[in-house]
Amino acid sequence: MASVSMKTEIAAPADAVWDAIRDFNGLPKFVAAIATSTMEGTGVGAVRTLTFGDGGQVVERLESLDEPARTLSYSIVESPLPLTDYLSTMAVRDLGGGRCELAWSSTFEPAGAPEAEVRQIVEGVYTGGFEGLKALLAG
Repeated sequence: MASVSMKTEIAAPADAVWDAIRDFNGLPKFVAAIATSTMEGTGVGAVRTLTFGDGGQVVERLESLDEPARTLSYSIVESPLPLTDYLSTMAVRDLGGGRCELAWSSTFEPAGAPEAEVRQIVEGVYTGGFEGLKALLAG
């Protein structure tokens, strides 16, 4: 089992970052590579279909949502990415002074590509998400 764990500090209140993240259908607001997101269901168990600009799709399921702790976990159900058994957690921690830390981590099995290459793909997604959130919440 491979894993990726990254953190970033965001110059925005924890509640604002949490509001953006917990909107399970809202990823296109801060991940530029995602053109659209559609969702079936609500709350834990909801399934979103993310469509990229090139038409590729990833289907993800919300596995857990803990409002007081500001954490959520999701899994990938279907994906063209070279991985299986993907489970990710996002957690927002208040740092005070209108700042917070976002931790984004995952475990997965590489499939059809070397582990280092798959880790690089996942890290690229997280980096893009971090930068998108910072841009969305700058103000």
